Amino acid sequence: MIVLTRLNNNPLVVNSDLIKLIEYAPDTVLTLVSGEKIVVRESGEEILARIVAFRQRVLSGLDIKSLSLPASGRDVTAETQPPPEERSRT
Repeated sequence: MIVLTRLNNNPLVVNSDLIKLIEYAPDTVLTLVSGEKIVVRESGEEILARIVAFRQRVLSGLDIKSLSLPASGRDVTAETQPPPEERSRT
């Protein structure tokens, strides 16, 4: 989610995964996958920078090695490993 500003200076939060197009006409117009259009104050470059920063924050929070299933105590990463007999062949 990224925070943008409507032309009337009201902030809005947009799910960046739903942005289909960013147009420069002369204002910046976002077209969402639903077809809805939103006019915002930010430039296309600024919107792209915010999307990249948001995704970097999301991905940096992932630690695959620390994933586990609390109810069973099983380690999820072990389930992604090939069985021991297949590991010895590689």
